[in-house]
Amino acid sequence: MADQPKVRVAIIGATAYTSRETLRWLLRHPQVTIVALCSRRDPQPHIAEVFPEFTGRLDMRCEAIDPAALKGRADVALLCLPNGVTMSYVPTLLNAGLRVIDFSADYRLKEPAEYQQWYGKVHTDLANLEHAVYGLPELYRERIRTAQVIANPGCYPTSAVLGIVPLLKAGLIDPHEVIVDAASGISGAGREPKPEHHFPERHENFEAYKIGEHRHMVEIERVLDAQVRGGKTSVIFTPHLVPMERGILSTIYLKPVQPVSAEHVNQVLAEAYDGEPFIRLRVPPPRTADVAHSNFCDMSARVVKSRIIVLSAVDNMVKGAAGQAIQNMNVMFGLEETAGLLA
Repeated sequence: MADQPKVRVAIIGATAYTSRETLRWLLRHPQVTIVALCSRRDPQPHIAEVFPEFTGRLDMRCEAIDPAALKGRADVALLCLPNGVTMSYVPTLLNAGLRVIDFSADYRLKEPAEYQQWYGKVHTDLANLEHAVYGLPELYRERIRTAQVIANPGCYPTSAVLGIVPLLKAGLIDPHEVIVDAASGISGAGREPKPEHHFPERHENFEAYKIGEHRHMVEIERVLDAQVRGGKTSVIFTPHLVPMERGILSTIYLKPVQPVSAEHVNQVLAEAYDGEPFIRLRVPPPRTADVAHSNFCDMSARVVKSRIIVLSAVDNMVKGAAGQAIQNMNVMFGLEETAGLLA
């Protein structure tokens, strides 16, 4: 592995929070070279002007987004662009010989009409949408290895799906009785300033939002649908904002199809995730503090009044975004899956 050529990475949309997190991890990755930082800003800033923490660590100025200029320079592009923007660049990036990992939602939903319904945009890259692979390595590792386009999962779906899929595949739960209450730190809202995200609005405040309307609800359902033979799932998803920077804790309520013990539920989870480097099964309930600044997903299960409760915690900026993208990149290029992610 030490003699393997380094993967050449271009980050497109380099001034986003997810880009900053990605750079933090890539700078400690032993088998990566960062070759380009691309931005839609004009004029193009030095990355240390945007994120001073990279002063003396990364002497690079952003450049315009020009896929042709990346041909022969980069092996993979990590796109940290808004929903609806990524798909305008992916075809030309592929034509330039790069593989793509997309942080937006542009390639997560396979039905164009559904994407338009939930994101209010017409999908313009149907050919690549059809072949894009959902980038959850614990489920789709083999497909990720050969994929040209990876749809990096949303942060909430990562936490929720990982806690549900093993029980769904084992036939333990009713696929139409899934409730996910999830609480997230404010960094999940991105870097664009909005009045409701100002410090006075968020400090000492805990609230639900987009009840029954959050876009990640349909994403969770579609990933779970693929695990149900000839059927559909139904998920009620309620997100909450908590006054902290990062972290997601999902409390998942599931209806078992027959009486089941907590020991059996945890055994199913343990068998499903045996050998998975970033899944940690715990006896005490998981805490966001224990997964902060890591690519781990911690989970635990209980049975309470004939209902299964799964608790699942991730860092929304790492396993929910940048770390998962790097994990996908490692799989795509045949690197050790944990490379750069356990420092």
